Amino acid sequence: MIDRELRAKIVRLYTQESWKPNAIAKQLQVHHSTVQNALRHSGVERAIAPQPSLADPYLPFLRETMERYPGLPASRLWSMVKQRGYPGTSDGHFRRIVARLRPRTPAEAYLRLQTLPGEQAQLDWASFGKHTVGQIQRSLSAFVMVLSYSRMLYVRFFWGQTQPLFLQGHQQAFECFGGVPRVLLYDNLKSAVLERVGDAVRFHPLLWDFATYYGYEPRPVAVARGNQKGRVERAIRYLRTSFFPARKFTDLGDLNAQALAFCQGEAARRRCPEDQTQTVQVAWQAEQPLLLPLPAVPFPTEERVEVCVGKTPYVRFDKNDYSIPHTKVRRTLTVLASAETVRVCDGKQVLAVHARCMDQGKTIEDEAHIEALRREKSRAKEPAMLRRLTTAAPAAYEFLKRLAERGGAMGPTIVRMEKLLDLFGAEALQEALGVAKTHPTPDVYAVQVILDQRQRQMCLPPPIGVTLPEDSPLRRLSITPHSLSSYDTLSEEDFHDRE
Repeated sequence: MIDRELRAKIVRLYTQESWKPNAIAKQLQVHHSTVQNALRHSGVERAIAPQPSLADPYLPFLRETMERYPGLPASRLWSMVKQRGYPGTSDGHFRRIVARLRPRTPAEAYLRLQTLPGEQAQLDWASFGKHTVGQIQRSLSAFVMVLSYSRMLYVRFFWGQTQPLFLQGHQQAFECFGGVPRVLLYDNLKSAVLERVGDAVRFHPLLWDFATYYGYEPRPVAVARGNQKGRVERAIRYLRTSFFPARKFTDLGDLNAQALAFCQGEAARRRCPEDQTQTVQVAWQAEQPLLLPLPAVPFPTEERVEVCVGKTPYVRFDKNDYSIPHTKVRRTLTVLASAETVRVCDGKQVLAVHARCMDQGKTIEDEAHIEALRREKSRAKEPAMLRRLTTAAPAAYEFLKRLAERGGAMGPTIVRMEKLLDLFGAEALQEALGVAKTHPTPDVYAVQVILDQRQRQMCLPPPIGVTLPEDSPLRRLSITPHSLSSYDTLSEEDFHDRE
């Protein structure tokens, strides 16, 4: 673009001082094409009779052709006139002739659009380049929504422009404004419009569900008609010039906090274009009560992904691994991700909640998940006798651990405790081990004394130990004792027979 001062100087030297274009370019230290463009856009070059040119016989042909085909490039016109005998050799000179003759599109006038308070909002994505997150480059995008009446602005930065992030931007803007506009204007975004043929528009089905839930009307703007959503376009330009340049931030949360402070501070103190006597903040305070009320429960906007878990207790999401309980491997789980958290669910059960990592190739672990797997693996390496004992009476694990710390004999103790398990049962052994924890010295015979005392207190007969194999059906056999009075009857009958 040529500034007005330079253009006025060029026109004055050409018209008043009769300088040649090349002399003007040399003295003002600009390119000769800059001088020619300034003269052409000022209408001066047309007023002066052009110098004779080799292209003069071909001017009627060029005018007729460009009237029929206004967009025909100069390179194609050059080939056409060369075929018709044009002797010129300067391609640049010919292009300047074509530019002078090409019909101009008449300037289009636009109506000034006015909206009622609370009626409309405009929104769009804005790209702010790539930034380093950890060891990778991510695209930084800003979700921008502006209320058409008050020009109240809301900005939220995201790493990307996916559909869930698009809906999250809506939801957070509604919460910031304290209500929902009745109409939202959409450009032809992939997050909003799946297909468009003329005026026929097919919106994204999830966007329809979201709009129905909040009660607003999604309305598309015409193709290549930026003036229909000029408010959000100017808001994005305002961000690029007044907020983002030389902005420093530590992470996305810090940037969003600065953006919110900017929207509620400097941007809110601007003069309202609808009424220059008040600020945007004052106009928004009058508009806010006219917005639609927010629903009691927000629409679920988290990113939802079904993932298959392998033999390791991790789910893969966004090229990162998040830990889960080791009991949930070899199945399909659901990942619900927001900009801050990653939740792993099995149906309605939440298995894990992690802070979301925006880097890639990282492993995010919950120490409780890993520790539980280590304990399971260490118990799997124990002998079968010890595994049976600790499974039936978990307190036996701590008992044996205390015994090992004091240098006691582990093998005979395990054998003895398994016999006690067979004699008294798992429940009685677990209770006895709980009482034995109060003793200063772990002793299996003390556990046996506790079990014997419990038997006597409950007036139970002493147990009879029977060693049976693990898979023996006799372990599940239940014997009902009979009354001993039948033996007295038999002995009386035998006594009468002898008499």
